[in-house]
Amino acid sequence: MDARRAAELVIRNSYGRLVAYLAVRSHDVAAAEDALGDALVAALKTWPIQGLPANPEAWLLVTARRRLLDASRHSRVRAAATPALEQIARDLQTAPDMETPFPDERLKLLFICAHPTIDPAIRTPLMLQTVLGFTAADIAAAFLVSSATMGQRLVRAKSKIRDAGIPFELPAIARLPSRLEAVLEAIYAAYNRGWDSFGGADVAPVALADEAIWLARLCVELLPQAAEARGLLALMLYCEARHLARRSPTGAYVPLSQQNTALWSVPLLQEAEDQLLRASRLKQLGRFQLEAAIQSVHAQRASVGVTDWQALVQLYSGLVQIAPTLGAWVGRAAAIAQAYSPTQGLEALDNLPLNKIKTYQPYWALRGHLLAEVQQCDEARACYSQAIELSTDAAVRRFLTEQMAEC
Repeated sequence: MDARRAAELVIRNSYGRLVAYLAVRSHDVAAAEDALGDALVAALKTWPIQGLPANPEAWLLVTARRRLLDASRHSRVRAAATPALEQIARDLQTAPDMETPFPDERLKLLFICAHPTIDPAIRTPLMLQTVLGFTAADIAAAFLVSSATMGQRLVRAKSKIRDAGIPFELPAIARLPSRLEAVLEAIYAAYNRGWDSFGGADVAPVALADEAIWLARLCVELLPQAAEARGLLALMLYCEARHLARRSPTGAYVPLSQQNTALWSVPLLQEAEDQLLRASRLKQLGRFQLEAAIQSVHAQRASVGVTDWQALVQLYSGLVQIAPTLGAWVGRAAAIAQAYSPTQGLEALDNLPLNKIKTYQPYWALRGHLLAEVQQCDEARACYSQAIELSTDAAVRRFLTEQMAEC
């Protein structure tokens, strides 16, 4: 493996852990990111000449800590940050080779980013970039704003953390629930990105899905009475249980309804059911629990052989009441089509605002499928074409192309 590729892999797989570790000690998120960026540049210059270090992640961390110290010596540093920087200096002297694992501070930084003085609209984007390594462009696309606008908002939020003296520690347990929603949203976004990368889409390492599940487990341990934390964990476990069934042996995309249930992970499904049951006993119904319940209905096909589509219509109808996302509306339309008729499914899709569905790939894929079901093939092909253009996964594009050809 060449030096550039090795450095990229370390950054992509460990960015959040490295930034969180540095930020919690320096009390400055932006400075931590800059130091890590400088360390990467140094790696790209050094590694091709000296060879890859035995522990590339530790090499980057040590180099980044030195950059933080150098920067502090050439600028005025807030008094509150000085003890932390002194501790970094001591760390460098006592463990320069990082032979022992450094603490994972990501969950702490997630809750710091959800501090009440930070604009609620920027909390989740801030977590996505700072802790989970998303680019400003990726976040901007997800939140339907320009990259420049999102970049400015993120810079202001990081400055707010530094200048307002926000404590770089977990708040008291009593204050955690008020910050939990934004944290769970960011974790789920990370899982979805890792999920989307399965099968070759070059957007993020699949390991990101595993990291998201790990963070959700930490949230459950930290707040065992938070029903939505358990709901999110259950939701991701249901999805992860189907991991091996999502592609055929040749790499072809396999839709959920056609997946071989024998390939689904029984232990993960059982754990998901357990977490969802525990969440329901807490009597705090929320979005993630409803989404997990939807996945639970799909999972029952493994034991009963059929899918209860009418139950799914009811669950989706409840979901759009508390979380009227585009995905929930499209999922409801798909369930209506299966439970009743393709025509009724199309009617449900017709009620969605055109300005929101223009770039939403699942809408066009479903609409193409339902139009083909009612023999409106010219319109179906046009919808399939739009869905293909919006797909980032080559296997999904091939699947949709085959569906379009069948028209």
